[in-house]
Amino acid sequence: MERVEGYLADQVANRPDAMALTDTTGAAWRYADLNAAVEAFGDLFRNAGVAPTDRVLIIAENCGATVAAVFAAFRVDAIAVPVNARQSAQEINRIIGHAEPALIICTSAVSIDAATHAKRLGAQPQLGVFGAVDVVTRSSQPEPGDADVAVLLYTTGTTGDPKGVMLTHGNVRFGARTSANLRCMTNDDVIYGVLPMTHVFGLCSVMVASIYAGASIRLVPRFDPAQLCLALRDGVTLFSGVPQMHAVLMAHVKAQGDARLGSPTLRYVSSGAAPLDPTWKREAEAFYGVALQNGYGMTETTAGIAATSSALGDPDTSVGPALPDIEIEIDETVPGGGDGMGEVVTRGPHVMKGYFRNPSATAEVLRNGWMHTGDLGRIDAAGRLHILGRSKELIIHGGFNVYPPEVEAALNDHPDVVQAAVVGRRMAGDEEVLAFCQVDPACALTPDALMVFVRTRLAGYKRPSRIILAASLPAAPTGKILKHKLIDAFADQLEAI
Repeated sequence: MERVEGYLADQVANRPDAMALTDTTGAAWRYADLNAAVEAFGDLFRNAGVAPTDRVLIIAENCGATVAAVFAAFRVDAIAVPVNARQSAQEINRIIGHAEPALIICTSAVSIDAATHAKRLGAQPQLGVFGAVDVVTRSSQPEPGDADVAVLLYTTGTTGDPKGVMLTHGNVRFGARTSANLRCMTNDDVIYGVLPMTHVFGLCSVMVASIYAGASIRLVPRFDPAQLCLALRDGVTLFSGVPQMHAVLMAHVKAQGDARLGSPTLRYVSSGAAPLDPTWKREAEAFYGVALQNGYGMTETTAGIAATSSALGDPDTSVGPALPDIEIEIDETVPGGGDGMGEVVTRGPHVMKGYFRNPSATAEVLRNGWMHTGDLGRIDAAGRLHILGRSKELIIHGGFNVYPPEVEAALNDHPDVVQAAVVGRRMAGDEEVLAFCQVDPACALTPDALMVFVRTRLAGYKRPSRIILAASLPAAPTGKILKHKLIDAFADQLEAI
């Protein structure tokens, strides 16, 4: 079985002095340095009694130590369990109880939250060539895992309780290689690593892909528009983010009096986790000066299912065709399906092994060789996939199907809307359409004015019955809006008439 750490071994053998990564602790590691950090963590793991298929939990934010700890877990045949340090104590405890890690690493040097978790868990400080971390050695012996599993990633729970997604070494290698090839990554590239490596996108499509290509990655623990702006104007060639990051960066640069980013090196920009709308895409491309690529994936499919390779100015807002060696079909038998629309199902080397310790949930989504994504979509005549929303988020209002991304696109057309999220709420004999929009608190936009704005853009049955404006929306550490929390988060405003 080929393993993920083979990608690092290739770089160490062929380009040991090439720059691998930098981070906010001041680390500037060449590939030989990264390998030394991995070896040091490996020794720590072995001395702590970590055995093959044990789980190593890494409570982390982006830094060199996170990369080294993940690869060290691979090297000692353990399973890496990266967890975002910004999660609550209750969320972390639930993951610990389910994963039963043999060892816990906290990247306290770059994360106040990780340090807080380390203190309450009784962690002990460790200092090595990997930097300063805190370590918790567990006394219990966890039950063995599967030898081919590389990482266990707990989903953010956008539709329910988090599940532990088992990705094999084959999954991660395929996802990283495919991502690198899609972006035409080379060892000359400098990648901005702000997407959390505790999420599949940051882990596979950014971090492991960078190592596969021999590129250099600038790791930052948290998104800051000013820092990102400086980095993009100072050597960064690739930037992958979520819509909120792009929107906030554009607003930051505009506030400085510039309409364009003006980067001399940036060649590739992508946006994920939400559909694009034509107006916003045009604005983003004018800002960056390069094509804005889009894609579609999920934790269970090692990040990628489909992606675009569009030219600058291409009006296409799909998520592109299926990636190489991946199959996509549309199941029209689900609610909201028909006329070419239905649930997106996929199969190929990107599909997870299953959910850890959850055979019933695994059987629910892995059926007859296909992964059932729970997302509604259609495939156009050119073979490009268009995502219409999650099947569970489909709103049936007045007997008509309302797809939230279409309503969100209309709201996002307004220049004062940073991002929008639309959900349905059951009412007597129907569902109402509720819209939540993030706006700058200093803007003068009102819900009534925004309602007037979308009136000519949406059919009557698609128009929101309520629009809530807020400075921020509940989101996962990746920036992805947590739609299942919106109604509770704004309950007071929704009840006020």
